[in-house]
Amino acid sequence: MAKPKIATAWLAGCAGCHMSFLDIDEAIIEVAKLVEITASPITDFKEFPAVDVGIVEGAVNTTDNVEVVHKLRHACKILMAWGDCACFGGIPTMRNMFDKNELLRRAFVETESTAKGRIPSSDELPRLLDQCKPVHNVVKVDCFVPGCPPSAKAIHYALVELLNGRIPVLPAEMMKFD
Repeated sequence: MAKPKIATAWLAGCAGCHMSFLDIDEAIIEVAKLVEITASPITDFKEFPAVDVGIVEGAVNTTDNVEVVHKLRHACKILMAWGDCACFGGIPTMRNMFDKNELLRRAFVETESTAKGRIPSSDELPRLLDQCKPVHNVVKVDCFVPGCPPSAKAIHYALVELLNGRIPVLPAEMMKFD
């Protein structure tokens, strides 16, 4: 039987969720024997092949994030959101308290260390969305692993549940970082 295929993506966030995945320590060797990871932030593939499980961390903050999460959702049977940014919007959504144009002006023109600043504009740069959003506000998410970041134990539990054919529902004791 073929190994289940997994693809992961990192949107607007800090990579802490992928670091927690690496923190499952030696269990990662067992996971690697059971699955094929086809795409991840370190592979930098621009397209997702068809996979059984898509995993996303980070909030949806730019036009590029929207495109990536739609491609991943289309490519996977089950989409899992890792971390508070993907599940709830997290810290990136703090910018929603301000007008997008005010944020850009402050960041690129008005900062104390900026000399002759201008807001970057290029067809190669993704556009900032008016509001930053959790992933489920953009595409259907099948399961959630909250936390900032989720513990390695919670990520491992969720992966094992999926490998056993179950949609993971985290026990209450895993809903916090130890």
